[in-house]
Amino acid sequence: MRLYIAEKPSMAREIAGCLKNPKRGDGYIKTDDGVVTWLVGHVLQQVSPESYDAKYKNWRAEDLPIVPKNWKLEVNPKVAEQFKIVKKLISQADEIIHAGDPDREGQLLVDEVLDFVGNKKPVKRILLNALDETSIRRANANLRDNAEFFNLKQSALARSRADWLIGMNLSRAYTLAAQRAGNRDVFPIGRVKTPTLALVVRREREIKAFKPIDFFYIVAQFHHKNGNFLAQWKPKITGKFFDSEGRLIDKTFAESYLEKFSAAPLDGKIASVKTTTKKESQPLPFSLSALQIAAGKIFGYSPQQVLDAAQSLYEKKLTTYPRSDCQFLPTNQFSDAVTIMSHLQKTTDNALKILVEHADANIKSWAWNNKKISAHHAIIPTIKPMTGGLSDIELNIYNLIAKNYAVQFYPPHVFDETVATVDYKGEKFTARGKVIKQMGWREFYIVKKSDDEIDQHLPAMENGDAVILIKNRRSKKVQLNRPNISRRPALCKV
Repeated sequence: MRLYIAEKPSMAREIAGCLKNPKRGDGYIKTDDGVVTWLVGHVLQQVSPESYDAKYKNWRAEDLPIVPKNWKLEVNPKVAEQFKIVKKLISQADEIIHAGDPDREGQLLVDEVLDFVGNKKPVKRILLNALDETSIRRANANLRDNAEFFNLKQSALARSRADWLIGMNLSRAYTLAAQRAGNRDVFPIGRVKTPTLALVVRREREIKAFKPIDFFYIVAQFHHKNGNFLAQWKPKITGKFFDSEGRLIDKTFAESYLEKFSAAPLDGKIASVKTTTKKESQPLPFSLSALQIAAGKIFGYSPQQVLDAAQSLYEKKLTTYPRSDCQFLPTNQFSDAVTIMSHLQKTTDNALKILVEHADANIKSWAWNNKKISAHHAIIPTIKPMTGGLSDIELNIYNLIAKNYAVQFYPPHVFDETVATVDYKGEKFTARGKVIKQMGWREFYIVKKSDDEIDQHLPAMENGDAVILIKNRRSKKVQLNRPNISRRPALCKV
């Protein structure tokens, strides 16, 4: 008998639905191709310190640190009945298919049960990055030896034991210290939550203590026989007039150089000019963290809202596995592009529709790279068409995922970048220009310009060419008082 062990009932139902003649039993689904059962999260849990030694029932500083020599697990009482069913099915099986989620926790969830019951049967691994029928059948036809994922299990096991060691020991240590100071509360310490809280508190203190400091740069407009251009002064001096990042912070000093640069003679020359052709590759498909960051910036969603929406889309078979830290795709899924893109053409999102209509499904971006794939790949749409019935947040997240998939079928953005240096009054001014040779993916994919994005086109020039400074009125100083972020400096034009 082949036994599939899924991480949760919903996944078990999807697997069984792709097998022949599924019939529901008590805690399992029987099919002509095997039996499918499921776990309910962690059916096993780590025991408390007193299970290792009764003396640990009382919290005492002299007993710390508590470090088990042989780690123990116990069955979670809430799911004890399902565990009994799984254990019995394992004893009856000839072959076991590990169908946990394709991440380290999903790997550990099933592996720890197999280890706990002393399983010696052969175990295969099915990697379900999507729950549509085609993806499940494809994964079932390409089973892998579960031993290949031993290190993934060890990673999850290390995380679990680290949580226990830090939680049990530091919670007791801090609580006992607080009690000695007269406090009777319990102070729970966690491996993740405590340093995360510290980051939030530290950041809040930085914001409250922040004092804005204006800094300045000087931009000059030069005339060349082939046209005018802007160049920024690059000071060659350092010292008290500059901060630790080399920014000019002394207004009087800045104004003295404005006067110097404005005085005759106004002649300069091109010291160097270099043009380089550059290619800007397509934005990669989303990992979970990249999706959370993008959705937070665009829609203001919290990371948990994004995860919940992505999980819902996954369970509705519209997108692939959401808890992915990978932004690359396996090459064997490139053949699905035509089907997926044809479905995306029916979208009601105008920006996505335009993006899809001008895409070329024959283009293979740098995202298709098997060497970058581990247990799971980037989050993308599945071949199942989206027919409606989504909440606003689900629809927004789906469209974000779809756009980063559709942009893979565009050529790179290609441009010539020219950097010129001007010698003027013994100082260096730098000018940068950009000439687009191929819009590529940037033509229909909306992307916010960065602060250092190049807008100007430099005139044709060569080393030694003469230039003349064009005087301009100074702009007013910009007052800035936002906390510790990328700020625009006061802009002074010669």
